[in-house]
Amino acid sequence: MADIKLDISPMYEGERIRKDDLWVELGGPKADGFELSLATPMDQIEDGKVTVIGPDLGEMKEGTTMPFGMIFRVGGEKIEKDLESIIERRNHALLSYISGLMHLNQRYDIWMRIGKGLKKKGVTSWKEIYAPVIDLYKAEMPFIEKMDITIVTDPAKVKEELAKAMAVYKARDERAKGLHDEDVDVFYGCTLCQAFAPTSACVVTPDRPSLCGAITWFDGRAAAKVDPEGPQFPIPKGTAVDAIAGEYEAINEMASKRSGGEYSRMLLYTFFDAPHTSCGCFETIGFYMPEVDGIGLADRDFKGATPNGLPFSTMAGQTGGGKQVVGFLGMGILYYFSPKFLQADGGWRRIVWMSKGLKERVKAGIDEDMMAKIATEDDAKDIASLKAFLLKVDHPVVNGVARKVDGKKITEGWKLDEVTDEIKEKVMAYIEKTGGDINIDTVKSELALTEGQFMQVVEALQADGVLE
Repeated sequence: MADIKLDISPMYEGERIRKDDLWVELGGPKADGFELSLATPMDQIEDGKVTVIGPDLGEMKEGTTMPFGMIFRVGGEKIEKDLESIIERRNHALLSYISGLMHLNQRYDIWMRIGKGLKKKGVTSWKEIYAPVIDLYKAEMPFIEKMDITIVTDPAKVKEELAKAMAVYKARDERAKGLHDEDVDVFYGCTLCQAFAPTSACVVTPDRPSLCGAITWFDGRAAAKVDPEGPQFPIPKGTAVDAIAGEYEAINEMASKRSGGEYSRMLLYTFFDAPHTSCGCFETIGFYMPEVDGIGLADRDFKGATPNGLPFSTMAGQTGGGKQVVGFLGMGILYYFSPKFLQADGGWRRIVWMSKGLKERVKAGIDEDMMAKIATEDDAKDIASLKAFLLKVDHPVVNGVARKVDGKKITEGWKLDEVTDEIKEKVMAYIEKTGGDINIDTVKSELALTEGQFMQVVEALQADGVLE
């Protein structure tokens, strides 16, 4: 391995760099960042070379946040396009082997921190960090015969290269959309994130890509083929216990084994019953709001509070770590385009709120009849305003959701837990004002009640003998 000043070992994987120990921060929520692996003809690769475009590490001011890009060009007889994502994703583990360096997330969401300890060791260049990373890659992935790395820190160049990377990610994702669970006999598992989330065990199927967004079914297949002892592995599909919810005997067995017995069941297409584990690298988060019996969705770029009063960061802390948390779920962007998206829970008919940027980004995947019925932060900032919006647009959760996949009605619509005297008085005042000429749209706007809730109150008034 190259002559280095670094402490490198798997024992450092999962290390956190806190603000007090921060030398420099790269990417993350405050700056652009990306990592990209490209399968490249071997005669075009300068093996072992690390190129830095922009300020080198030693030129960065302590405590600053910088845009950052990593481009890995890899070559070898067994290298194919489907391996790009796998090589890219392994970067998460290999960089984390370096004491004093923290790497989180993937693709365009990377977040790195360099600790002051590396500065004290005399590290001054990205070349000193990434030269041994090339050695690590070749040791852990022997099918890589040649590799060079370009580090980009110049802000304008990061933006330019990020745009190119986004086009590559999009092409990978578009290819994955054409394949479905019914077309294959094997799914794939991934335990790459277990250093940070020890009980996490991710399942990748054609209709449910990884929640980190970095690995599709094609990627899992390619990785398992060239690296059978690696973190990606085949799961024979076998028998479905519940095809709509995405429960399979083989997945349950895998979940039990890979989580160390923490879980015995894991379902792919539901939010509520033994949901998929969430490791913390997820691109988006889903959250259940019982007040409206619906699901909200937010991405990492959304910095405000969602209608439940919580920002993405708080919910991510509750959801990550490889846990099964009923009512919260980490999901990858590509999953939103799947015909099986949360299908056991009603799919898009159960979605009531989305961060605006996320809604725009995945609009091609949203059912056309639901597009105008899903609120964003422009429409609703809290539960009260969300309820008013859902009533106004006659969202399916108001009167009960019937699943698109099989037509089964899975919710009953909004009901009043208690018909209070205050509600009775409001309804009586409305009836007297209108002379009994009831307009449901007016009931929704003036009383904030659904038709079913209004009739609940009417029935209570009849039982009281106030109405005939």
